[in-house]
Amino acid sequence: MNATGSALGSHVLLDLHGVAPPLLCDAAALERVLRDAAEAAGACVLSAHFHGFGAGMGVTGVLLLAESHISIHTWPERSYAAVDVFMCGGTQPMVAVRLIQERLLAPRSTVRECERG
Repeated sequence: MNATGSALGSHVLLDLHGVAPPLLCDAAALERVLRDAAEAAGACVLSAHFHGFGAGMGVTGVLLLAESHISIHTWPERSYAAVDVFMCGGTQPMVAVRLIQERLLAPRSTVRECERG
């Protein structure tokens, strides 16, 4: 917490297990999911960069937000995705997290949240 006793932002780490490997290889689909999550959370997307590492390989991607960022790194060979949601201001990062969980159909996930600032 900052000197005023309130956090400046919320940083959420989301581990998704059991995600279908084809989805974890699809950079365009993952970008759509993260954009939808940012919008649902009330964030403003400034730019995006997503990179697929080839057929059957994972994706790394990031949305730069006016309120910070959302990033994803995938390992289709392990049916696993690591997602980072960091937002400040009047956004709702847990709304973004829930949407990502739902859209990636992860049967098992772990959420860790910490206040920043």
